[in-house]
Amino acid sequence: MKNFAQNNTIFNLLSEAVSEGILVINREHVIVATNSKADQMFGYGEQELIGKPIHILVPDSHRNNHDFHVNRFFNTHRSSKMMVDRLLFGLRKDRVEFPIQISLNPFETDGSHYVFALVFDKTELSNRDLQIQELNEHLEKKIKTRTYELRETVAKLRKEVKRREEAEIRMKSALERERELGALKTKFLSLVSHEFKTPLSGILSSATLVGKYKEAHHQEKRLKHINTIIGEVRHLNSILTDFLSMERLEKGKEIYGFTTFSLSKIVNEVVYNANMLLKIGQHINYPQNIDDIIIHQDEKIVTLILTNLLYNSIKYSPEDSDIDISIEIVESQMVLKIQDQGIGIPAKDQKHIFERYFRAENALLNQGTGIGLNIIKDHIENLEGKIYFISKQNEGTTFTVELPINNRIDTGLN
Repeated sequence: MKNFAQNNTIFNLLSEAVSEGILVINREHVIVATNSKADQMFGYGEQELIGKPIHILVPDSHRNNHDFHVNRFFNTHRSSKMMVDRLLFGLRKDRVEFPIQISLNPFETDGSHYVFALVFDKTELSNRDLQIQELNEHLEKKIKTRTYELRETVAKLRKEVKRREEAEIRMKSALERERELGALKTKFLSLVSHEFKTPLSGILSSATLVGKYKEAHHQEKRLKHINTIIGEVRHLNSILTDFLSMERLEKGKEIYGFTTFSLSKIVNEVVYNANMLLKIGQHINYPQNIDDIIIHQDEKIVTLILTNLLYNSIKYSPEDSDIDISIEIVESQMVLKIQDQGIGIPAKDQKHIFERYFRAENALLNQGTGIGLNIIKDHIENLEGKIYFISKQNEGTTFTVELPINNRIDTGLN
């Protein structure tokens, strides 16, 4: 240290020309020389650091290992300099830590070993790093915000696309229903025209012929044509009844009136009227043991169901064939079966048979609107019953209806 003091003037001249801080440390870890830049950097006055241990410039958290590192440097780097690449921290006199980087250069003079430490103040660089870090954090935050906003926008766009796709599907569905409705209306008008034209032609023809048979011996012929007129009027009335019933069902305005009545009375009336429609050789086998059966149901609907199914059996059965009606009471249920030996229902058409306006391919040449089975099915389900059938083409069909015999639904059904 004394040797260094003797050459202090030369050291000062050299060290003051350097813009970085300079510290010279002896083997005992004591500071023997500094330049003004180092004094200012660490917050000390001129010559104030001389004779002080180097560890006063080291933060408390790093002092434990500092002496070890200094001794190791003296022992292993006697002739080579070393630049400490990583950022270190120095401790100012006011106890404030700041970032530094150092370059160590060992040297020997007059038999004594020293380390020449060149100290770089990295505060400004650290501030820039901090600014960069803050900018990066701000950028990351902004990216996260924008990413979130983008995700929200994408989610909204997806919802909008989905909404528009659903709207498009609904629109296509509505257009399809509109086309189907138009086709149904056309088919309906065609059916109505055909169904009304044929009976009206028959009525007109029979009425004209009745006028020509004026003599007493023509009475049998007159009665024949009068019966034809009655039958055709009843057929027209049945068609109108179906249309009115369909309209009420669609609007939910069908009101059921439940009464207690004799089942045989209804069956007798329906069979009596159906006999006028029988083809040559056709025969209706009347159900057995129903005279004492009393049920509580809608009499009008029970009549409609029996009439529709029986008339269909007559219409689609050949001459010289039997139509069987059977009725059983099973656990408060009336089980009605009507079996014929008619044309049957093709297998591929059976799943559509209760659809409105549908007619099986083998029944298109027969009169019919395609709404009868649809209407009675709606009525039966409204009355908490069910209808089903078995059929084989060209062999016949059996329709089965199950209805409660003590129905107490006393309000309108929608």
